Amino acid sequence: MAVFHNADGKQILMRMVKAIQENKSYLGEVDGLIGDGDHGMNMNKGFSMFAEQFFDEDFGFSEGLDKLGMILLNQIGGSMGPIYGTIFMDMAEAGEGMDVIGLAELAHMLEAGFDGLCDIVEAREGDKTLVDTLAPAIDALKKALDTGTDFAEALAEMKTAAEAGRDSTKDMVAKFGRSSRLGERSRGVLDAGAVSCCIILCAMADGIQEMLEAYDER
Repeated sequence: MAVFHNADGKQILMRMVKAIQENKSYLGEVDGLIGDGDHGMNMNKGFSMFAEQFFDEDFGFSEGLDKLGMILLNQIGGSMGPIYGTIFMDMAEAGEGMDVIGLAELAHMLEAGFDGLCDIVEAREGDKTLVDTLAPAIDALKKALDTGTDFAEALAEMKTAAEAGRDSTKDMVAKFGRSSRLGERSRGVLDAGAVSCCIILCAMADGIQEMLEAYDER
């Protein structure tokens, strides 16, 4: 089964950074419809700080997730800093010591991040949050693992599930955060956290896929 070396994972993190930077304005627009409009600015700030601080350093996938998580947890405003910080740091802890990462390892790391998130927030699927993106993405990886799907196809299925989860939030009523004050008026708009989570997961999947293809060419 295809795997990538944990030590080579820097490029995956940088792919995630680029995706957030490119979608800064879009995330702000989505958040501005039912929130305070600062989600894109805050996410871009945290990811860009990570890139600036560690661009010239060598680090692996799990180590990079820990560094990014620490910055998001401690240095950006709003509720999303601690949320994403927790996800990435718990993913990093689960991946610590892994020399290679394949489908099983990635699923384990993402599930650890999700479990850490559930320890600090009450939101669950259906509450119009990033949980609605993250949970089905993990389920897709676990299903792929059970059915013997190869890593590359599993990554594609993860992206599809994340996108469907993101889109599902449009018809939901927000139950947490500032948008929850709007009640039914929050229906009809995507959740900004679900959107940013989808961007991150898709960039992560694309970065891993590029690495797998590069390995095949060697």
